[in-house]
Amino acid sequence: MDSPSPVRRLCFAAAAAALIFLATAFLKVPIPLGYAHLGDAVLFLTALRLPRHSAVLSAAVGSALADCFAGFPLWAGPTLLIKGVMAYLVCAAAGEDRRLVSRRAAAGWALASLWMAAAYTVFGALLYGSLAAGLSSLPGLLAEGAANTAAAAALGRLLRDRL
Repeated sequence: MDSPSPVRRLCFAAAAAALIFLATAFLKVPIPLGYAHLGDAVLFLTALRLPRHSAVLSAAVGSALADCFAGFPLWAGPTLLIKGVMAYLVCAAAGEDRRLVSRRAAAGWALASLWMAAAYTVFGALLYGSLAAGLSSLPGLLAEGAANTAAAAALGRLLRDRL
């Protein structure tokens, strides 16, 4: 976005949080200790269109609300942190190159996905008091990250001239 007004930026950030919430809450598949979803694909793309602080807040709030809505309120706190860091990583990797499809964007998506898988594994071990419990979700989380990266690349190609 090229220097939009604060109101327009706020509206876009709120819409991004809502889209992240919808894709997370309704496009999901159960996995051990939670669910896999396509919300991160939306997170990845909005992180390339919003200023860093707005992207972090939209990702954190939209994702944490989805956890509460989906019946996983225990995970809302960790999700707030994990998804905010994911958006930060995408923004940092992209730098000034905010194209929806680029090598820097894809590197950010991959890095954010690895962070997500590792962080949820650690939080799973802490919340359930067992490393085995945390590790049981790792394969599903890695698959979710790969699926969201592929979905973001496909959506990015479709939307690159529209957003």
